[in-house]
Amino acid sequence: MWGWGWMHGYGGLPIWIGGGIRLVFIAAVVVGIVFVARYFGRQGWRGHVDETALEILQKRYARGEISKEEYEEMKRNLT
Repeated sequence: MWGWGWMHGYGGLPIWIGGGIRLVFIAAVVVGIVFVARYFGRQGWRGHVDETALEILQKRYARGEISKEEYEEMKRNLT
C-alpha cells in the first residue's frame, strides 16, 4: 500500500481526484439551478412565453376585434 495519506479518496482514488469530482458535481448543481431559474424567469410558472405586440395584434384580428384597416395601420406602427 502507498499509505494513508495517498489513498483516502473515493474507492481508493487519491484525495485530489475525489475533491475534483466533488467540485465538478457542485458546479453542475449550480449551473442546473441557474438554467432552471432562467427558464422559469422567461416563461413564468404558467409555462408560456410572453407574447409580442405583433402576436397580440394578429390574435385580435383573427378574433374579429379589429378591422383589416385597423390591423394594417397598427402593424405599420409596430414595424
